[in-house]
Amino acid sequence: MDKQPPLSLSFPPDLSDEAAYEILEFLEALNLAFEERYFAQIRRHQRAINPGRSDLCQDPWEETHEDPSC
Repeated sequence: MDKQPPLSLSFPPDLSDEAAYEILEFLEALNLAFEERYFAQIRRHQRAINPGRSDLCQDPWEETHEDPSC
């Protein structure tokens, strides 16, 4: 399966410091809201494509009866 190329954006060279900051704040808020909403699905997919560490150690919020040193 071919992967899509990364998103290519054209940013204006004359963006003010304030505008750059405001855009960053918006993108961070959007990212946080997205991750909060889809956390379980994202985590499930991450485990499916990279099971290495998650198979050995559970996340701290998950109940475990295995080795606490992970």
